[in-house]
Amino acid sequence: MSSSLFNDLRLEGKFCDAVIKVADVSFEIHRVILCKCSPYFIALFTHTSHPDKKVFNIPGLSPDMMQLIIEFAYTDSVSVTEENVQELLLAADQLIIMGLVQTCWDFLEEQLCPENCIGIFQFTGMCSVTELRHKAYRYIIDHFEKVVVAEEFLQLSVQQLTDILGRNDLNVRKESIAYEAVLRWIAHVPEERKAHIAVLLSQVRLTLMSMDYLRINVISNELVKNNKKCRPMVRKALCQLLTNRRSHLCNHLVPPRLPNAILLAIGGWSTNNSTNFIEAYNVRADCWMKVTHHVEHPCAYHGTACLNGSVYCVGGFDGVERFNSVNRFDLRTHTWHDVVPMNHRRSHVSVTVLDGCIYAMGGSDEHARLCTAERYRPETNQWSCIAPMQEHRSNASSTTLHNKIYVCGGFNGTRELQTAECYSPETNQWTMIARMNYQRNKVGIIAYADHIYAVGGFDGSTRLCNVEAYNPQNNTWREVSHMSTPRSHFGIEVLDDKLFVVGGFSGSTGFTTSCNVQCYDVATDEWTGACDMETTRSALSCCVLSNLPNRAEYIDPVTSSRWMMRLLKS
Repeated sequence: MSSSLFNDLRLEGKFCDAVIKVADVSFEIHRVILCKCSPYFIALFTHTSHPDKKVFNIPGLSPDMMQLIIEFAYTDSVSVTEENVQELLLAADQLIIMGLVQTCWDFLEEQLCPENCIGIFQFTGMCSVTELRHKAYRYIIDHFEKVVVAEEFLQLSVQQLTDILGRNDLNVRKESIAYEAVLRWIAHVPEERKAHIAVLLSQVRLTLMSMDYLRINVISNELVKNNKKCRPMVRKALCQLLTNRRSHLCNHLVPPRLPNAILLAIGGWSTNNSTNFIEAYNVRADCWMKVTHHVEHPCAYHGTACLNGSVYCVGGFDGVERFNSVNRFDLRTHTWHDVVPMNHRRSHVSVTVLDGCIYAMGGSDEHARLCTAERYRPETNQWSCIAPMQEHRSNASSTTLHNKIYVCGGFNGTRELQTAECYSPETNQWTMIARMNYQRNKVGIIAYADHIYAVGGFDGSTRLCNVEAYNPQNNTWREVSHMSTPRSHFGIEVLDDKLFVVGGFSGSTGFTTSCNVQCYDVATDEWTGACDMETTRSALSCCVLSNLPNRAEYIDPVTSSRWMMRLLKS
């Protein structure tokens, strides 16, 4: 019989063999249906001292929840809402209805946001959904800057806040955010909470602050000044910062917070050879660390894509051969794997990711500049051709925004290109968009702040430092602040809400490879310097990985050394 038929019989009161009673409300049911959805009901119906018993009382539930549970048992579906999800999850957990627990869990996970993650974290401590509790906690750590301004933040206990502030992976761009979170939490109930200032301040990494901030905002704070345990902490931090400045030490006095994401610079052309160098950038410590794995073949003029915790290196050129090969680096295991090759050899290729697929567009083979494009689906490990671009392009660059792919600039074998086009997967069509203000070969293209940015490149006679942004709403380009250094053939990515450009050929002319790194902040329309890479190179490719569980192995020298020792012993 179908579940709908059983439910009809229940609603008509036919063949029911038991009654569930909650408070003063009775529900006629078929025992076998409820037994099918939970071992709780098997025990309830079989372990009774009266074999002929037909009425069963269930405490701790409301009639409304029991109604939803019975409907779920009969129909395998339920209407979960923001209003009923918590009570329903508790009821399902009490009655060991794991299918309903999972349904409520999925609903809450989809609803996670800065405004409710603390509430979900605290609520899940009351039931057995430990994985959801872990995800809510992880959300708090990863989105702390937004969580701290939400009302729920004030509901944290002192122990919970202490644990959060003490985490090495707390995602804060500046340590002042952690300190100001403490002040906001205390100010909510000052008389009750001010006694906790010392234990909370001990988890704030004071030596990651500037001396000016420490003097103006910490030392002068009344809570800090009036607490005898806080004063020595602040004096020690100030003394360490002064000593550090006088001795010109570059090492951090305490470990920087681990960033939520890391930037990888992969391969490229250094001096007269292609390389297999990989460097990882820690935006919190503003430093690079080499993580090269020498088993990988040197490559330049390739593309990279991040997907499902792996980096894919697509196509490229080693000085002799142009590749159609694709290699996948699993960052969790530090291992390289071959995947199925592309249909075409492609160096100087444009690569991007959209909806879980990798797209490779244009480039050049042994004979010509290409307009062809293809798509890789990791679940099938297959490349398939899509509609060709309207222009032949090598040395172009690509990105995705609002479910479309944008390819801009490049070289068609005759001239540097000013044109740009976008691709819609729904229609499998390319459409020309407004021309850029400049011809840009060897350009960097990236989606940032709801715009498409075209950075640097080569216009046929000189390298460019100018930058322009495309607004897809009105199909126009506008210029923004220029880089301080002209460059072409560089890596480009967005990290920590800033646009980074990495390496490349620098200067207006010549072929000097660079290790220089700059970043652009759209909020200030300014470019600033970042730490240089260890290796000068051009024709590299960059990518950003977020929420990598073992990211410390790529950006923390101590953790990396420990991992290498384990690898050598295994």
